[in-house]
This record gives sequence, structure tokens and C-alpha cells, in this order.
Amino acid sequence: MEISLEELAQNFNLEFSGIKNKKVSGVATLEKANNTQLSFLANSKYTSQLTKSNAGIVVLSENHSDLFSGNKIITTDPYLAFAKISTLFQESQINYSGIHPTAVIAKTATIGEGVVVGPYTIIGENSNIESDTVLEARVTIGNNCHIGKNCLIKPGVVISSACHIGDRSILHPGCIIGADGFGLARDKDGWIKVPQLGAVNIGDDCEIGANTTIDRGTLDDTVLENDVRLDNQIQIAHNVHIGQHTVMAGCSAVAGSTKIGKNCLIGGGVGVIGHLEVCDNVTLQSMALVTRSIKKPGSYSSVSPLQETSQWRKSAVRIKQLDKIARKLNKLEKEI
Repeated sequence: MEISLEELAQNFNLEFSGIKNKKVSGVATLEKANNTQLSFLANSKYTSQLTKSNAGIVVLSENHSDLFSGNKIITTDPYLAFAKISTLFQESQINYSGIHPTAVIAKTATIGEGVVVGPYTIIGENSNIESDTVLEARVTIGNNCHIGKNCLIKPGVVISSACHIGDRSILHPGCIIGADGFGLARDKDGWIKVPQLGAVNIGDDCEIGANTTIDRGTLDDTVLENDVRLDNQIQIAHNVHIGQHTVMAGCSAVAGSTKIGKNCLIGGGVGVIGHLEVCDNVTLQSMALVTRSIKKPGSYSSVSPLQETSQWRKSAVRIKQLDKIARKLNKLEKEI
């Protein structure tokens, strides 16, 4: 596919400067792009690469426009513009259409127009797959599920019974939607499994990373509202509710019955214990551990910076002494 500078600018309602019929056929970094590729500058850290770049077109801000004499697209948010433009060059890796002969589809399932069902995919009883959705190889859809329009379900995904996936959502390889939540009751002779009778309800325009697991609810559903984006290897426990436009980075975990608000940014390796509430517009820095509800928007951190082991051991000893020191201080204050 080739597209000109003028066409790109018109398609995305952006300003441009340069040869209007200059065409590009792909995207690359500033450092590696050639004359037939488009690149971008969103971080001033890479301005030195901009002046040396061989890119045919560069997307950049007005502040950096004078640093590049070639063909350019000028915007207030170069990264966002690049993200939209680069979708034009994204080629499908699906080399088949329709329903593959090895797929197993229940007679009571409903398959919409334009749906692609890949090799060895299974669709259960009374499940509904809406139009133009792609189910790649070895996807398993349980009974009574609903998959919306224009979804992309990648290889090895499992969606258990009665779960709902909204329109235009993407599920990456190996993610598991609707496994049993970790519900156990203690008996004198051991543990009794609590039946997990809820489901998982995922909204429109969501993205679930590879090998991420979202457990079904115990009674009510586990819910992801519209435009929630989860990275790889995340654990979402039963009855969690995540508000719209919230983003979570890899290896985070949210324990059961916790509610996370809208427009939250959650860094990698964050842990949130159960039965808490995190309000809207909260940022949790990487490796933070949330042990209480957060009621005020803002940025929160809870991990000490990396230290040499010898220094860390000294700090650990001092932390253990804090309670004793605090008691002494309170006593002295009372005496004064």
C-alpha cells in the first residue's frame, strides 16, 4: 500500500508541509526509516535523530518543525497521529476467510455475516458471534457467550460460558476469560470450593493482553467498562469492576471485589488487595501495593528505590525500629 503526504493529511485532518504527492508504503523509527517510510518525533530526547533521518515523511509538533527540512505532518500530538496513521499499514496475518473446515460449531450457535472462524476453533451452544469478527486458530468459545462486531480473537484464547465481549475488542493469544474465581470456604477437614456463578462482561473497544486472566464473578459479573486496556500477564480476580479508559501495564494483579475507577493509569507489577475502591483519575506507579481505598485523584507510589544490598539491610533494620522510636517520641512529647 502506498499513500501520499496530502492524502494522509486530508484523511486525518492534519497540517502538512512538503511535496504533496510524496508517497510512503510503511513506517519505521527515525533512525532506521528510509525514503519510502513514515516516522515520528514525540520525545525531544530524539531530536538528534530527526536531523539525520532519511524518513520520507515525519510526523512532529510545531515546536520541532523547523528541525526537519523534509516532508512533514504537523500536529499537537505526534504520537497519537502516528498511532492512527500506522493502522493504515497494518497487514492482516489471516490467510483464510469464512469458516475453516476443522472448526467445531454448535448447531444452536449464531454466526454473523463476514465472520472468520479459524482452524480447530470451537463455538459452544447458543453462543452468538456478531458480524465481521475474526476468531483465529484454536479459539474456544463456551456456551451462551456473546462476541460483538469487528472483534479480533487471537489464537489460543478461551472464553468460558456466558461471558460477553463488546464490539471492536481485541483479545491476544492465550488470554483466559471467565475461569473460576478463587472462592474457597474453610471446613474443619479442608477447603470447600464456592461455585462461581457469575460471568465476565467486557465492554466495547477493550484490549486484553496475552496470557492475561479475568475470572468470572461469584454471583455478580466481573466487569470491564468500555475502552479498558490490559497488558500481558495480568490477573483480574472475581467481581472486580474496572471503569472506562483505564489502562493497566503487565504483571499487575487486582484481588476480588475491588472497584477501580475511570481513567486510571496502573503501572507494571502493581498489586491491589481485595474489597477496595480506587477513585477515578488515579495513577499507580510501577510495583505499588495498594492496601487501602484511594478516594482522592492523583499519583501514588509505595516502593523504595533500588539500593545496594548492604544499604538495604541497614534500612530494613531501621524500618523495624520505627514503632519503638515512635513510642519513645510520643512519650517524650507527653513529658514535655
